[in-house]
Amino acid sequence: MNSNNYWANNLIEQSRSLPPAGLMHWLCLATFLILNSCSWFDLQRYQSANNNAASSSNIKVGILHSLSGTMSISEVSVKDAELLAIDEINAAGGVLGKKLQPVIEDGASDWPTFAEKARKLIEEDKVTVVFGCWTSASRKAVLPVFENLHGLLFYPVQYEGLEESSNIFYTGATTNQQIIPAVDYLLKQGRKKIYLLGSDYVFPRTANIIVKAQLKAEGGTVAGEEYVPLGAADFGGVVNRIIAAHPDVILNTLNGDSNVPFFRQLKKAGITADTLPVMSVSVAEEEARHIGATNLIGHLAAWNYFETTNTDENRGFVAAYKAKYGKERVTDDPIEAGYFSVYLWKAAVEKAGSSDVDKVIANVGGTEFNAPEGLVRIDNQNHHTWKIVRIGKFRQDGLIDEIYSSVTPVKPHPFLTIYLWARGLSNYNKS
Repeated sequence: MNSNNYWANNLIEQSRSLPPAGLMHWLCLATFLILNSCSWFDLQRYQSANNNAASSSNIKVGILHSLSGTMSISEVSVKDAELLAIDEINAAGGVLGKKLQPVIEDGASDWPTFAEKARKLIEEDKVTVVFGCWTSASRKAVLPVFENLHGLLFYPVQYEGLEESSNIFYTGATTNQQIIPAVDYLLKQGRKKIYLLGSDYVFPRTANIIVKAQLKAEGGTVAGEEYVPLGAADFGGVVNRIIAAHPDVILNTLNGDSNVPFFRQLKKAGITADTLPVMSVSVAEEEARHIGATNLIGHLAAWNYFETTNTDENRGFVAAYKAKYGKERVTDDPIEAGYFSVYLWKAAVEKAGSSDVDKVIANVGGTEFNAPEGLVRIDNQNHHTWKIVRIGKFRQDGLIDEIYSSVTPVKPHPFLTIYLWARGLSNYNKS
């Protein structure tokens, strides 16, 4: 006999001697058990599970990156850095006396998958925060999920700006902390004719709308503009068109593993940094491991952090990262931002005295951390991060030497309101 029916039949037998009111009570309970297929043992197990969850000594945190597909070349290492921070925090006693329990999901370089996994992390896994995404397409796919379900995302990658959400904290650079200073640097070096090459999605296209407005205002010109699908591997035609355009420099917003064939085919065509430098805003030390350092020597990159950044905090971070993952591994800007994102969230939770989303959001503004790149701070007004601007040059071992720094952290202006030439752009990408 089914256990539910067994318990229901026993209750009915016991009810025969009860007065009418009691009889009705027990008959209703027996009917409930049968219809809902729920035994007393099931109820006990359910209650026990709930009690265990409520008294858990862990805080669940989500990690959502592309661990497969075209973007895994960049995102796997960011996941590793976030796990390193979690391990360090747990070893030091956790957050509010509780250990952090990571729940890891693969966005698989597919934007609908990112949205699906974000929903799972919030609704099913009940994580208190998610650290994740890389491309703006993935971020925009999950943004309505975090807003509708009132989750919390720390996004660790530079992006095109023109966005703000109460449920997202942006710990990578916005455009006035990376791309605009990079173009300023190129113009001051006399490289005024710029070829714009990017992957075909929201970040490169929006970034280049900003760059074109900047060039028009500051005396530069666009030598050409071209976009290729994420994962593109044939750059023969692209390289030929670049050569024919005779630019002074290439501004590269390619993302993911497309950078590998691009730089290799560029070098095969006889183009080096001496003849035509490339300024990249999504290629760092991690990508250099796959591209090959010899294909990048002398080319430029604009970021806020390099593995060679000279701070005590960075020396400790690099040593810890290599000790955990291998001496051949490298650190870079998004890796470092993923790492300190966990610490910024921890500081906000401790300030709030709770990991509750509303309380964290209310307390995160002004939160500071001595990160490997230097002091970082969440802006009180726009959920973005104050960061030092750095420009560097790739060397023969694939690391990057700093050749320019803003020295002090730059306030984030995601809507570019400080630039007269950017009027009219502030609503272009606004969600």
